[in-house]
This record gives sequence, C-alpha cells and structure tokens, in this order.
Amino acid sequence: MQGPEVKDSGPRVVAVTGATGFLGQHLVRAIAERGLAPRILSRRDPVSPFWRGIEPQVVLGDLARPEALARLCDGADVVIHLAGLIKAADRAAFDRVNVDGARAVAEAATAAGARFVLVSSLAAREPRLSDYAASKRAGEEAVLAIAPEALVIRPPAIYGPGDRETVGLFAAAQGSRVLPVLSPASRVAMIEVRDAAAQILDLVTSGRTGLASICDARPDGYAWSEIMTAAAAAVGARRPRLFRVPEGLIRLAGGVADAASKLSGQPSVFGSGKARELSHADWAFSDDPSLASSPSRHDVARGFGETVDWYRSAGWLSKKYSD
Repeated sequence: MQGPEVKDSGPRVVAVTGATGFLGQHLVRAIAERGLAPRILSRRDPVSPFWRGIEPQVVLGDLARPEALARLCDGADVVIHLAGLIKAADRAAFDRVNVDGARAVAEAATAAGARFVLVSSLAAREPRLSDYAASKRAGEEAVLAIAPEALVIRPPAIYGPGDRETVGLFAAAQGSRVLPVLSPASRVAMIEVRDAAAQILDLVTSGRTGLASICDARPDGYAWSEIMTAAAAAVGARRPRLFRVPEGLIRLAGGVADAASKLSGQPSVFGSGKARELSHADWAFSDDPSLASSPSRHDVARGFGETVDWYRSAGWLSKKYSD
C-alpha cells in the first residue's frame, strides 16, 4: 500500500525500536503525521490504539537478531532506538538489553549509513543510584563509542494516554483523600508523551548531535506537592491532605521489595534502586545547556486532565470520583 506523502526535506524512512511501547506508539504516530515513513521492529504484528489510519512498515524480530536489525536499518535515514528494560533481576540483566541491545542497533545503523538516535533516560545522569540508571549511562557510552555523531536524548518522567506505569497515581488520587509526598526540596521534571514525541522529532529533523534533553515548559521541575495536587484535581477530587514520607521509609520499602522479588523470581520496577532514585532531590533541568528549545503544549494540569480522560474512556480508571 502506498504510504503517506514524504516531504522533500528531512529523513524519509525513520526506523524505530521499542515502537510498541508507551512512548514508541506515540512516536510512530508523530512520524507518520509529519509525512515521514515509520518502520518498526516488532516480535509480532503490532496493534496499537494510537495507529488508526497508520500502517508502519514492520520488520519481524528483536534486538538479539542481527539479520532483523540489518533489515530494519537498510535504507533508513534515521534509526531511533527506544527499546529498553525498566525492571530486571540484576545489573547483568539490565545490561543485556540497555547496553548490548543499544550497541547492536547502533552497529546496524552505522553499517547501513543511517543516523542514530538513542532515547535514553534522565536517570543516566545519576548512574550511581541504581542498576537501571547505570545501565542507561553505559548504553549511552556504548553507542557513542560506535557512533560519535549520534544524538542521545534524555527525557524526564513521561506520562500520558496509554501509560500503564502512572495509572496507579491517578487511582490513588481517586481513591484516597490523603496522598504521600517526598521531600519538599525535590524537583521533578516531566513531559506529556505527545510533547515528548514531538520534541524528539524536532531534534531528529534539526540534525542535532550529542547530548540533548527534553521536558515541558517547567525545566525547573515540579514539587511533589504540585504533582499530587494536580493528580487529585485531574480525577475531580478535592484538594488532598498531603503527608511527608520519610526517606528512610522509602528505602526500607525498597529493600522489602527487593526481598519479595527474589523470593518470587519476578523482577519489580520498585526496589532499593528505584527508592534511591525517588529520594534524589534533583530531577530537573535548571540551567541545563543540553535542554531542547521545542515548545510544549501541556503542563501537568492540562496533561493530567487529558490523561485521566483517556484512562476513563479506555476503562483503565472508573468514570467518576466518589467523595
């Protein structure tokens, strides 16, 4: 089938790994809406509620199959690597995906003559905090060793329609008048997923290389009290009572989660590493020269409201807040 008309300037084929993930689904849509041709790597024929009217080229395979990576990158102008692991049993398991996988895609892109873009994580700024953060930094270093002119993008916390990780925040805000907050000194940068996709493409089409960061119009970040109050407002709750969770309790909970994960044999996103990340005070971009200048349509008030609307329409969250 004939794909969308492609603009004369900018990349024509944009290959994407991790396309069926939360950010990936929105990025593929954004690529198509800009008149570019998305090509994705997937283990099976993908289905996405965000791809209505879009037919990305599909290469069947995964990061461990060099022949699939070669097909993904062949003829692509740009390869955007999103695929990554957010929970694993140990550092070695993180590295197999976040380091070895990134390296493999960078090698395939370089062999095909395509520009390479790694979407990393703001956590990579603090690799000492967790195995996840360390693996993301190591993935950046592995990519730059192969493709020194690559673009490495560090997004902060991403939320929005389709995100299964933050639906619990809104369920808690809807179900309780009392919400926890962390240190009042902490600042957390955020970005709505459609804004993240747009800013990533702005960076890609600009030809930028090196390290770049993205966020919404609040590079100084949000206090936890702002985040929780905005979540309560989004679900229609009254202004919640906030209680401060001591850092020691967060770390204790992380240790308990680690033990439970070992007993069950199932890795968990939350553990001692994630507890250290949550306790870290500076997840913002104040005076950060790597920050992109693209506009953002959503702050947390608007973004949370639209996210709750989507959760409710999708049946992920009950329709109304009951006081």
